[in-house]
Amino acid sequence: MSVEAANDVGLWKFENCPNVADVHADCNIYASMNVDRLHQLLKGIFKDHKWEWMVDILKDIYGEEKAFELIDERFFALPRFSDIRQFGDKLTRVKQWTGSDYKDMLKVWLAALAPLLKGHSNHLKYFKSVTDFILIAGYHSHTETTLRYLQDALHGISRNIHLFLPYHHNQSLSKISKIDSLFHYIECIKEMGSADNSDTEVPEAAHINLNKDGFRVSNKVDYIPQMLRWETHLFHIKSRVSILR
Repeated sequence: MSVEAANDVGLWKFENCPNVADVHADCNIYASMNVDRLHQLLKGIFKDHKWEWMVDILKDIYGEEKAFELIDERFFALPRFSDIRQFGDKLTRVKQWTGSDYKDMLKVWLAALAPLLKGHSNHLKYFKSVTDFILIAGYHSHTETTLRYLQDALHGISRNIHLFLPYHHNQSLSKISKIDSLFHYIECIKEMGSADNSDTEVPEAAHINLNKDGFRVSNKVDYIPQMLRWETHLFHIKSRVSILR
């Protein structure tokens, strides 16, 4: 937005503060925002939309009670293997998931649930394209080949996403911001590097270690000084351990 346009609409007017547009005239704010794999892809696209749509389709095919039972059975039947998580027989009863849980589910969910979607090949192709996109977007480095794979997965998503219109609450997919964000990943990776550079999973993990764990070890009364002392001691111990190694 230009300085003149900002002045006309009265945006960013603060007392005793210069207009932001005076300093950042013609700045494209969207170019300064990078993608977030954890919240956009894992929690947004996968859990909030694709997983929910998969469950809704299975409900339509088998009925609600039978669908949940089959999902639990399929995940419980997964064979034990290195780096493959065992989810037990109560997957559908879990109320809260973490980013690590989403990644573990993403590895196996198509193999586990694809047999339940016989006769719905286009729906399955869509889920495969979404899975490919999320996994490829998580690469630590990219080449023109991997970006072409990412584009192919995006085409697969675009071709079949209309099949899920009945499963969205407002009967419109155009206003789902996380789906729209998929179309900016390739551009952002080219401009700013791989998506793991801006992934919020690392600060989320630090939030657990530095805030939640620190609060748990306090007596819950005047806890902030206790948390700071605990974190200071923790850093000293880790520093000593790193030297001894």
